[in-house]
Amino acid sequence: MSTKLVKRLSSKRKKPLKDHSKYELLTTLGLEAFYPSQLDPASILDLSTWTLENQEPQGARDLPQSFLQRLWLLCPDARSPSCKDRSDVTGLSLSPSISPLDVVSAVFMCANPFLQQEMVARMIQCQFAVPLILPHMDAEEPSTFLLWPLRGVVKQWRTKRSVQEAVLASTSMPVITCLRLGSCRISKSEVLNHIIGSQTFLHRGTQEGEQPRRLSNGLVEIGWYLPTGDPNRDIFPVPVVLSNLRGDASKHEKTLHLLCQSSATVLVFCKNLKDKEKQLLASCKDTTKLILIDLSETEITEDRTVGFLDPNLQEELGLPDESVLSGASLNAENLANILYGVVKRLLPGLRLTTLEAASELAVEQGLQCDEDTLCKKSMDRAEEVLKHLGEEPALFRERQLPLQGVSWSRLAQIDKEESKKDKEAAPHLQKEKKDISASLTSYKMTPSMKSFTDALLSTDKVEKMYFLCWMRVKLRLLQMQQQIKVEDLIKQQTEENKDIPEQPVLPNGAGDTSDDSFCTDSTFEDEEVVHLEVTSTEPIQPPPFFLGLEHFLREMGLVFELTNIHGHNVARLPNIAADLLLNGIPLELMDGDASNVPMRWLSSVFAEVKRRLPRERYRTLTSLGVHHARNAEILSALFSVKFPNQSKSSTRGVYLVILRLPSELKKKLNCDCLMLIDVEGLCSTPPDPEKKYQICDNEMATVATGLGDVLLQNLYSRGASEFEASLTVAVNALLRIKECGSMPICKVLVQDEGINTILEATQLQRVSDLLQKGEKDNVATHNTKTKRTSSYYVKPWYNEPLSVDPHHSEAVLKVKRTLFGALKEAAAQSQTSGLSEFMSRLSSVWEAVKAESFFVSLQETGVALAFSIFCTELSQWEDDIMEHMECWIKNATKRISCTNPEALEPSCQNDLLRQLKNEAKEEVKVEVNKHQARVKAHLMGNKQLNAYAKMLKPILTSSMNELQEELTRMMMKKLDRINENHCYYSQLNRMETILEDAQNTKLHALLECSKSKKHLFEDAELENEFEGMWNNALSTFEFRLSDKDDITKRVMMILKDNLIHHGLQKHLNKLTGIGQNQTTCFRVDDQYFGYRSRMKNMFEDKNNPQKGKAQELAQNIIENYKEFVAEKASLLQHFSDSAITELLDIVDKALKETPLETRTAFEVDLKVFLCNAACSDFQKLHDRYAKDKELLMTIKAKKHILMAKFIYQFRKRDQSQRLAHRFLSDIITPTVMDYIYKPLGMQIVDDIQSSAPQYLSPQAFHKSLLEELIKEDQFENFMEYLLSYDSFRQRKIKEAVAVHLLESNVNTWRLQRLGEIIGKIAAAVSQMAEGTSGVLSDTKPLLERVCFTLEADGDVSVPWTSLNGPFYSITAEWDRFITCFMELLAGMRLELAQEFSHNADSSQLLQCLPFQPSDLLFSRVKGCDAVCPVCRTPCGEEQTRHELHRSSHHRPKYLCSSTSLSHNTSPESVTPADVDPQDGGTSCWELHALHPDWNISPEETPSPYWRYVSARMNERIAKEKQQQPAKIPDEWRMITQQEALDSLSLGSQT
Repeated sequence: MSTKLVKRLSSKRKKPLKDHSKYELLTTLGLEAFYPSQLDPASILDLSTWTLENQEPQGARDLPQSFLQRLWLLCPDARSPSCKDRSDVTGLSLSPSISPLDVVSAVFMCANPFLQQEMVARMIQCQFAVPLILPHMDAEEPSTFLLWPLRGVVKQWRTKRSVQEAVLASTSMPVITCLRLGSCRISKSEVLNHIIGSQTFLHRGTQEGEQPRRLSNGLVEIGWYLPTGDPNRDIFPVPVVLSNLRGDASKHEKTLHLLCQSSATVLVFCKNLKDKEKQLLASCKDTTKLILIDLSETEITEDRTVGFLDPNLQEELGLPDESVLSGASLNAENLANILYGVVKRLLPGLRLTTLEAASELAVEQGLQCDEDTLCKKSMDRAEEVLKHLGEEPALFRERQLPLQGVSWSRLAQIDKEESKKDKEAAPHLQKEKKDISASLTSYKMTPSMKSFTDALLSTDKVEKMYFLCWMRVKLRLLQMQQQIKVEDLIKQQTEENKDIPEQPVLPNGAGDTSDDSFCTDSTFEDEEVVHLEVTSTEPIQPPPFFLGLEHFLREMGLVFELTNIHGHNVARLPNIAADLLLNGIPLELMDGDASNVPMRWLSSVFAEVKRRLPRERYRTLTSLGVHHARNAEILSALFSVKFPNQSKSSTRGVYLVILRLPSELKKKLNCDCLMLIDVEGLCSTPPDPEKKYQICDNEMATVATGLGDVLLQNLYSRGASEFEASLTVAVNALLRIKECGSMPICKVLVQDEGINTILEATQLQRVSDLLQKGEKDNVATHNTKTKRTSSYYVKPWYNEPLSVDPHHSEAVLKVKRTLFGALKEAAAQSQTSGLSEFMSRLSSVWEAVKAESFFVSLQETGVALAFSIFCTELSQWEDDIMEHMECWIKNATKRISCTNPEALEPSCQNDLLRQLKNEAKEEVKVEVNKHQARVKAHLMGNKQLNAYAKMLKPILTSSMNELQEELTRMMMKKLDRINENHCYYSQLNRMETILEDAQNTKLHALLECSKSKKHLFEDAELENEFEGMWNNALSTFEFRLSDKDDITKRVMMILKDNLIHHGLQKHLNKLTGIGQNQTTCFRVDDQYFGYRSRMKNMFEDKNNPQKGKAQELAQNIIENYKEFVAEKASLLQHFSDSAITELLDIVDKALKETPLETRTAFEVDLKVFLCNAACSDFQKLHDRYAKDKELLMTIKAKKHILMAKFIYQFRKRDQSQRLAHRFLSDIITPTVMDYIYKPLGMQIVDDIQSSAPQYLSPQAFHKSLLEELIKEDQFENFMEYLLSYDSFRQRKIKEAVAVHLLESNVNTWRLQRLGEIIGKIAAAVSQMAEGTSGVLSDTKPLLERVCFTLEADGDVSVPWTSLNGPFYSITAEWDRFITCFMELLAGMRLELAQEFSHNADSSQLLQCLPFQPSDLLFSRVKGCDAVCPVCRTPCGEEQTRHELHRSSHHRPKYLCSSTSLSHNTSPESVTPADVDPQDGGTSCWELHALHPDWNISPEETPSPYWRYVSARMNERIAKEKQQQPAKIPDEWRMITQQEALDSLSLGSQT
């Protein structure tokens, strides 16, 4: 439980509990200190009255507090045990695993009877089940029957033709009890809820309803079903009491027997009955009607209705078949429908019982009743007071309460007449007054009043409270008895009217009396009628002699006020009233029936209160509303107080209650106590038609309004006439109080949405706004016109007797917040007052009322309506002015927006603003003058208002002046704000542009660094780079210079508070040095040391070491100060008071860490020195940043967001850049090189063949080789040709290729191909870029599409395998990737173009080619690769596909190598003589049979070419072969080189 609850521990010694689990639950709930019955209504004042929010409980210990708080707010979820976990950031509601029934039971166990009474009343209003039998904490102790909480509960219901009202505890109703034997599948509480159609009973299906019960087993709850009078909606046509026993009934036998004896029928939920349970049922069969509900799961047979009953039990109990129901296969709703039908059939024959009778049976059964001896003693005293009441209440008032009669009223009239006239001119009034006073001297206290005062003089507070409660209960019962007489009278007149013939309808409607009939809405809304038949046609007024507790309290005050009875008891009456007032019993300030104020009595009571609360300060809240506006009920809902309810009596008056505020509200409201003033009976139907109650209403309203700091005007109109009367009284009261010089802060409370109520609220708001203007020192009100909105109050009784409106609690809290805001506003406007000042205020207002010293007479009615209409027109005119000025301000805004603060000088901008302000002042003045002329014309044209022009002129003049001032001030503020916003947003845009440019520059530099150095930046590095960029951008930004604002006073105030906190007040005179010029260094003087310290230093070796230490400490602190200032300057922020506080904390910490034997002057002078320096240093910061501090705050608030975006942009751009680089290197570069070099080898071969015919065919190539051999005439070449033909011709081809590369323009061709492929790549990428933007979660699909587009050309080959892997399946910014890729692509093209522009080395070029030109050329000219098997001559057949090889140039035999000879001749056996140059062909022919694939003619002889070669190279060949030269014929030697060459041509032709 919250510590707010006041502990009121009993002096009795507590008995130790045996059931520790129950005590642990009390401890868990925080109620252990309040058990038993230690909580009273005053304990929860903080929970209900001062709580402005419906807070969820934070834990189990808050559950009781939350239950009470929400119950007082009439929340439908008041019993919910959900808690809000403090550590749960999601705000989800958690459960402490406690049954809600245990929470309710625990609170009832710890509450005293008076708090229980309050709780029960609100629970019944919420349609919650209330405890009737409360189990004891100790199972061995008997349970308690709670009758007292129900004593004062009065409920109203409707039948088809009447409205009935009764006290629930003493009204006979059928009681239907629900209990269970054993455990059951279906919740009986849920079944009951389905029957009556509400959530009256908690059950296992509700939140935490399934939690095990520890306190509430054996608890009996009751609920009521009350009909509404609507047959289509009513479940039962008559009121029904539903009782519910919690837990297994077999474990609570006494309670079971009590319920059976007192109930008309008992619903028993059971299954598989045991013998003990059967015996219990048998013992109850004669006391009540039993209905058994079988919930067993056994099968139902044809012969047996219920399977769990033995064959003889049903007969033994005498239960008919319809009294035994099977519910095994039914759910709760279906079972409820069956039970509803059963109960409805039985209802007409059920016996009726009162709860009072049930309490007597409870005592007989051994249970306790909560109405103990003290309660009964108080009841006896109340009956003693009222024993003379009998059947004539009017006679009782005349005899037992005589002081409230004619004498008291006549004295009031005499005082008023004397106040209006000169006392000397009215001797007859003085004589009459003396006669009345003389008659009162013989007054003796009546028996009833003597018994009443004796009861109140009791020293036992509990007994006194019991007595007052019994008085209320008894008086209410007597009142209801009188209403029954009224009902009988109505019935009698109705029967008499049946015999009267119907009267014809008169033309003028004189015979129509329906307007005064009881067939009106008021008949059903007011609770004055117990059972009013709606068929009445005659106007029957309710009797005016209803009595309430307030009548006895009023009489007690008049005994002290009017009589001269001397005695101890009479002298103690103010003491009694003070006790009652401080305990929540209202004090009557004004008797509304007699229209008089007992000043002597009130002075004595307030003096007694002041004696007890001598230093308390007070604020006053007045509630003003007509009689049917339920003022008392609303104040009860708001503040948990009890005022006399005029709807239940005929009391008229002004009442006061004092509430003490908690400490936190005392500071906010600047007072200690809150006075609540309630006006009851205003504009009510007068019991005495001859009395002028219109004047009394005006007097009450004026007095109540004049006493309040805050006025709550409570509106609930019904008809046009009542609307006019209510508005007239309220407006006249405000006008009169305005004359007195003070005006309360007015708030309007609207209870319904009717047109009359809304109109009245609007009128009152406009009147109060106008009258509020002109109040001195009311600065807050000038700016709060728009805040004066009406509050809407959701009435809890709107659907009575149905459930409470769910919006009621929030409406109550909203109204309370509005009222406390008004009280706080009042605290800022005026000083609080004590009781003496309050009494003086009451006296002055009452004297003014008696003398009628107002312009507006108490009898005046027309001026209020005229003034209200005038205020409406005035408000409309003011709205027109506001609309005009709004149009003007829009044009001014356009003029300011057209300027460019960056290009405009500050002086020019200020000149424009100054010009606009002057124009605004003139415009306001012109409009107000027009408005003033309209007001003057209206006053002159209205006769009623013109008569009060003298009174209204100051109000209107003040209103006009304030309107002009308010409009001017508003225009100035708007122009300043518009100009400042324009400059602010211009500065903000400029700063954002600078930051964006700096950010882009920094990003570009970092990306270049990442690309060039292949550096991967960490987040910390990027944050440092951003910080540097940020500080550089802000340091170079041109802030607007601030206005001259010296910070010296602020620094002085902070230093002053610091010195006072350290007890150095005597040095405050040194603060005058702050802001003055001072030396740049701080020197420590001898004056900072005491006499003993200086004497001690004189005898030490060093010269004053203490002084040196002090100087060193001061120097260190000064250095720390310089670092502190430098740090603050680097933060780029305006000056804040916290900087000086931090500085002084640094000094205090340094002085504490290094204690020195110095005087306090050292500390003070050092702080003054530093603060003086700080004024200069921080003034620079303030001048630079103060004007743009909001701009700095906005930018700095975005700093972490901008830093995150900076890092994000870098990461995305760097990632896109890396992706582009990787894609270029892995995919594009190989594709480009392949596109350039792959066809280059073939191109070189084609160029060679086109420029050199010898490479067109193998024969031409072979011929060219032979020709070249002869022309070169080199033996080595011949030998290479003969011995290594393939390598020889390959060498020749490579040489030809190399020569061709040197002579041809390959670079031009490469540049052309480079341009083509780059164009194709750019086109493919651009095609993919169209329609694609933003961040892609996976870039691989788009890159694959780029590759597909490239390959679609046909001559481009893309290395697809490089795209495999996770690197390309990443998130990247596509636009940034395209940009980076295009940049890289252009760079690659430029680099390759530069490379291709230079003559590259042929060997390097050939290395780049995938296919070598020499190989390609060799493949074209090598022929079929076949050689002669004898002479190794290559095949010369031109056709590519041939079966027979042939050659025209067979070599001589001796030119062949040894491996070419016949297999029959070994090389070693060959001699030179054996070599015959002419047998070469013969040798080849000789071997023809061995090689049929060669076509060798026998006639073939060595060609002239080889003859020439043989003759020329014979000796070299012999030498090379180390043999004798061959014999060469002479004709061979005669062959010339040309003939040899010609023979090649001839050979190729054959």
